[in-house]
Order: sequence, then structure tokens, then C-alpha cells
Amino acid sequence: MKESKLQQKTRAKSVVSELNKAYPDSKCSLNYSTPHELLVATILSAQCTDHRVNQVTPELFRKYKSPEDYAYSDVAELAKDVHSCGYHNQKAKSIQGSSLKIVEEFNGILPDTMVELVMLPGVGRKTANCILGEIYKVPSMVIDTHMVRIMNLLGFTNTKDAKKIEFELMEIFKEDKWVTLTHMIIDHGRAVCIARRPECGSCVISKFCPSEII
Repeated sequence: MKESKLQQKTRAKSVVSELNKAYPDSKCSLNYSTPHELLVATILSAQCTDHRVNQVTPELFRKYKSPEDYAYSDVAELAKDVHSCGYHNQKAKSIQGSSLKIVEEFNGILPDTMVELVMLPGVGRKTANCILGEIYKVPSMVIDTHMVRIMNLLGFTNTKDAKKIEFELMEIFKEDKWVTLTHMIIDHGRAVCIARRPECGSCVISKFCPSEII
């Protein structure tokens, strides 16, 4: 029998409550000290682990200290600097292109709206939502691979389309929980609800999960 929207919201509230207890310190796992550094790190994180990105960015951030440094850099050299993150040529072009647009069209300041952020080269809704939530404290939801997989397992969505999932979840979860929910689900996906070998026996939200493996 299909859940009503009210039943979904009630179950969602319980899921958030249990995750809050298990992961009280969940936060963005990318290291950064400025808004633009988060943009760069997030672009690098596509098809790459946050751990790898965090290994690359300390030296990168020492070499390139401002949006202008990236905007007017040698893109081939920048590609070498981010080589180990994969897709280095495309990522270097995206970083340089978005930085150039920020410098020349936004006075060097990272935009604070979805419409403007997705105008930047290499920036989609996932990256834009990360920046909006982390930097500008705008209620937003980052739909990464963990969110796609776990929200499907929980039965809160039945699609792999990230944008559809984003809007579906926004109707189910309370707005003030959107940002932290993403971080908690990522932590849970790494620690317990692991792809291909979920540890349902030690899962704090298994009782709310229709996909639990008995």
C-alpha cells in the first residue's frame, strides 16, 4: 500500500531524528577557507572522492589564492595541478572559465542564486546547491550518489533523476533540515549503508527502511 504524503513526512522526521543522533557533527567533507575555494573543490569532486580532492587542494590553494589567479592562469598548467582528480583537462577549463566569469561579470564575488551559479562553466545544480547551503545558508539539497541510492532504498523516491529527487525530497523533509540531511546521508552511506554491502544490522534507520535486508 502506497504511503500518503503525511506518512512519508512522519517517517522522514524519524529518519532525520535518528541520523542526528548518529552523526551529530556531520558537515561538508571538502576542505576550504573561502567561497571560491569551495567552488573549486566541488568542481574537482565530480567523479572523484572528497578524500582525493582534499589531498590535492592544499597545494592548489597555496598556488592559486584568488579567483583572478585561476581566471588568468595557464589552463594546461592548471590541468597538471589537478591531474590526480581525474578528467583534469575538463575540470581545469571549468575552473578557469567559472573564475573568469566571476571576475569579469560578478566583480570577483561568487553568485548567491541558483540562476546565476548554473551560468558558470562546470556548475550544475549539485555544485550550486552545495555553495548555496554552505556559503549563503540558503536551504538547499545536494543530490549526490549516496542521496540517490539511499533515498531510493528508503522509498522516498523512485527515480535516479537528481533534479526530480531534489524536488520530491523538498516536499517530504523540513526545509531547515535539507543541508544537514545531505551531510548525514553521505556519512551514513560511507559508514553503514554501503553500496553492494549495506550493513542493515547496524543501521540506525533500518526500522524506517522498506529495503532493509533481514
